[in-house]
Amino acid sequence: MMQTDNALEAAMDALLLADASALDGKDMKGWLANYSEEDESSYICRSAENSENGLALGFMYDDCRSRLEDRVTFVNDIWAGTFQDYRTRHFVQRVEYRRVDAATISMRSNFSVFMTPTDSGITQVLAAGQYLDTIRLEKTGALKLLSRRAELDTSVLPRYLVYPL
Repeated sequence: MMQTDNALEAAMDALLLADASALDGKDMKGWLANYSEEDESSYICRSAENSENGLALGFMYDDCRSRLEDRVTFVNDIWAGTFQDYRTRHFVQRVEYRRVDAATISMRSNFSVFMTPTDSGITQVLAAGQYLDTIRLEKTGALKLLSRRAELDTSVLPRYLVYPL
């Protein structure tokens, strides 16, 4: 059954909010649940400058489902207690989308992420940019991220990244 545009747009916005909520809640398993189970699922975070110049170098480069799963394991189990923790607040806005085929949607959204280190309590901008997403309509009717490329407006961040943006 084909969704109406209003229902599709509401589902895309719900996916954006679920992703932001999982990251702001440090729920890495919830973050992973927003991604398709397909092997080619990916999350890449790099500067827009690198993208524009064809440079693959990025802040995070999880180019398949198993690397997404590894990121969850590293954040939750391996790195836990070894880094200066911080709280994030994501603000996202869908800007445009287009259907690629019956089961695939291309979507662009703007984002800003604020962070507050737990030791200082001083909030600052962590990053701003755009998400370039490929979304899959699953057989269950749910929308899942097949790929997300977070392109940052800056090439220098105020701190290292542990959590995806």
